[in-house]
Amino acid sequence: MTLLNSSRTRRRRLGIGAAAAGLLAALLTAAPAGATPDPGDSPAAPKSVSKSEAAEARKAIERGEIPAPDEVVHSANIEHLANIPKDALPGLNTDIAFQGKYAFAGNYDGFRIYDISNPKAPKTVSQVLCPGSQNDVSVSGNLLFLSTDSSRSDNSCNSTTQPATEKSSWEGMKVFDISDKANPKYVSAVETACGSHTHTLVPKKRNVYIYVSSYSPSATFPDCQPPHDGISVIKVPRKAPQKAAVVNFPVLFPGEGPDGGGNPGGPTNPGVSKTTGCHDITVLPSEDLAAGACMGDGILFSVKDPENPRVIDRVQDNENFAFWHSATFNQKADKVVFTDELGGGSGATCNEATGPERGANGIYDIKGKGDKRKLVFKSYFKIPRHQADTENCVAHNGSLIPVKGKDLMVQAWYQGGVSVWDFTNSNKPKEIGYFERGPLTTDKITTAGSWSAYYYNGRIYSNDIAKGLDVLKINDKRTDPGQRVRLDELNVQTQPDYFD
Repeated sequence: MTLLNSSRTRRRRLGIGAAAAGLLAALLTAAPAGATPDPGDSPAAPKSVSKSEAAEARKAIERGEIPAPDEVVHSANIEHLANIPKDALPGLNTDIAFQGKYAFAGNYDGFRIYDISNPKAPKTVSQVLCPGSQNDVSVSGNLLFLSTDSSRSDNSCNSTTQPATEKSSWEGMKVFDISDKANPKYVSAVETACGSHTHTLVPKKRNVYIYVSSYSPSATFPDCQPPHDGISVIKVPRKAPQKAAVVNFPVLFPGEGPDGGGNPGGPTNPGVSKTTGCHDITVLPSEDLAAGACMGDGILFSVKDPENPRVIDRVQDNENFAFWHSATFNQKADKVVFTDELGGGSGATCNEATGPERGANGIYDIKGKGDKRKLVFKSYFKIPRHQADTENCVAHNGSLIPVKGKDLMVQAWYQGGVSVWDFTNSNKPKEIGYFERGPLTTDKITTAGSWSAYYYNGRIYSNDIAKGLDVLKINDKRTDPGQRVRLDELNVQTQPDYFD
């Protein structure tokens, strides 16, 4: 089997970005210091590949078709400004949020706060040990929110893994006070059905609403019963976050019977995930609109009443989409980019055998007005740089680059690296820049690469699962206007109106 694009040309080689030295970050714990990460919070062990696949990966490196392990390469318009390795938190790095001069980076073992006032030399302000995958993170004012989607013995940061079949097990949302960035304080926790794989903020003046996405119920789980075709809505009073509580569980896929009304998956739709909840939701508060990536379904819904979101349209792609993972609106709110996380993030799906239409982005135009709006499929986009069979690679988290009149996006692709691409023409998306490393390993698939890559105040920040925080700058006339846009806060799944 041919793994690589034979027409691929050798790219300019550059050394690995220098790691910032001397980061003496204090390890903060929101509970007793004895807390340690548990195996149950980590992904499966590395997966072996065949001898022929391993040999082909090594040959591809020798031929110059892919970079060598740990080698950094990028397009001419990308600068690698900094890399900050993982420190006191050894788990997998996950999502990122931003506020002022700070970046908040999730990790399976907790979260880390960086001072990014100098993007070329980010400094660690604090690290909080609080195990519980995936630790999806977001911020609003003086509050930080952390998702726990692994079954724990209790809601503290000193908890241990415990089977979901036990009624006393806990999963859900944790709330921290970050008014002192050097000393975050654990405020409260809210248990949610099936935990919190990801979450999305709908901020209001007095309250912050949280849409909690979770899935995979089981009749054996007391707190995660099927069909689970909805989301938990949490209300957090800003002045009394300790009173945070679930206020609704809207069913987004109503249907009779134990399977609900979402995509049935296989065998009806072979290779497609059965819908048992949502993976990720993105809201566009300026338009009272949201897009949900919900396993086997993509949905568009109104959030005019944040406690009662209402579905407007729903689409499926049972030919090329295996798992609807995340969503991004364009600035005009007349397009949505949905991602397909084929292989669950641990598969090597950026090879020639998989092709350009699976494990890709799906671009949908939004047609019509109000409740008559419809999602209309236009095209797929996938990075054009084939990866080895030892590199987990698939479409993952990204954000807009704010340029008026253009639809530009930066996006993480795990070991496929970071891609900057243009979908102004919905029918002809194209990559305009990239950054990546060579395979982490050449004899097995080890989960690594960029989990989230976001544009914030003129720079790109990528939280690499294994290698730490990368800071990039793109120098391109198509993206340069974005450097003039400044935000006070950015949670990518709560998309701002960049030009309001």
